[in-house]
Amino acid sequence: MEGALDWGIKVVLWFQKFSPTLDFPFKVLTSMGGGEEFFMILLPLIYWCVDRRSGIRLIILFLLSSYVNLAAKVLLDQPRPFQYDGRVQQLYGAGGGGLPSGHTQNTVVVWGYLALRFRYTWLWIVAGFLMVLVPLSRIYLGVHFPTDLFGGYVLGAALLLVYLWLEPLAGTWLGKKGLRWQMGAALVVPAFLFFILPGSGEYGSKVCATLMGIGLGFALEGRWVGFESGGVSWARVLRFIIGAGGLFCLWLGLRVAFSGIEPALLFKSVRYGLMGLWVGFGAPWIFVKLQLAGRRVKDNTPLVTE
Repeated sequence: MEGALDWGIKVVLWFQKFSPTLDFPFKVLTSMGGGEEFFMILLPLIYWCVDRRSGIRLIILFLLSSYVNLAAKVLLDQPRPFQYDGRVQQLYGAGGGGLPSGHTQNTVVVWGYLALRFRYTWLWIVAGFLMVLVPLSRIYLGVHFPTDLFGGYVLGAALLLVYLWLEPLAGTWLGKKGLRWQMGAALVVPAFLFFILPGSGEYGSKVCATLMGIGLGFALEGRWVGFESGGVSWARVLRFIIGAGGLFCLWLGLRVAFSGIEPALLFKSVRYGLMGLWVGFGAPWIFVKLQLAGRRVKDNTPLVTE
């Protein structure tokens, strides 16, 4: 293994010969594969404004991918290049183990899912572009070895294929069980995932709390709101402005409100749980109340808004 890491250091140092010239573009690229703020924009956008069902599936896939990646890193516990060799510059923040690359894995699952779901030529081009350049940015920034990228590609592709196979079956089964089962699953599954992974820490609590909040939100939305993500362009734009504004207010406001309050891990979990609940339920409820979105009936045919 050390031989592979030593070879990887040579690759990282070669890329970093172009620093600081390429620092900014590679930092922008890396945010498109794992930046929290970026995915706080992209994933709700799909759910609120493009296609509700695809948005639900993509958000759950992304959160599950983040958890699986964290579990792999905890189990493998491999250092990052800047930790392994002092010559490597750390040009971007990174914590925890390096193998597999979470940015690579999430790029594969998110952009791969979008390309497979919508099948637009331009989207396939964007997905391919990001699947190459986001992983390369991680090498350039000194936070991953080439072998980390390989692990991210393999795990991301495997997870995407398994999810595409199992999700329709699981979704249909859970949909038939009703609200109590859906809310129970939203509470129990994330709590179980958190407690079976020792060492998951702050990131694990954030992922599981978001999954819990958004799972509850999806269940409540399906029962009490039934919004549709279609509509005219101006209504979609307004939905996104209102929804994203509320989400970022929660993200920043609760961070300030809970700052210094112990236990910090609990309040961080509450913060991300409420953010998930807003995305899944709060924002859609407001969209319908403001007549910015139509509503579904039991046969999933949207009601026409006046």
